[in-house]
Amino acid sequence: MAKTQIDEATVKRIAHLARLRISAQEAQNLKRELNGILAWVEELNAIPTGDVEPLTHAGAAQLRMRTDVVTDGGRPVDIVRNAPKTEDHFFLVPKVIE
Repeated sequence: MAKTQIDEATVKRIAHLARLRISAQEAQNLKRELNGILAWVEELNAIPTGDVEPLTHAGAAQLRMRTDVVTDGGRPVDIVRNAPKTEDHFFLVPKVIE
């Protein structure tokens, strides 16, 4: 696998695209840091993971299922009782977009 390297021109281009103003010294530091990150990623890519199944959780997790039941319905007056402003059982909120 070819080793990926970022040069100073690439660092400056990334900074420009991100609308960041960086000095030459900062560009050198960022170049070193980004190349370190890429070296670490290449190290991770060297680990054989072809026989490993993807997972979403480290432990065996089962979701608890429950019946989908509508609750607190049919009581619109109770639901909006504490709202500062209502109209026809709906909450009224201030307009925020012109």
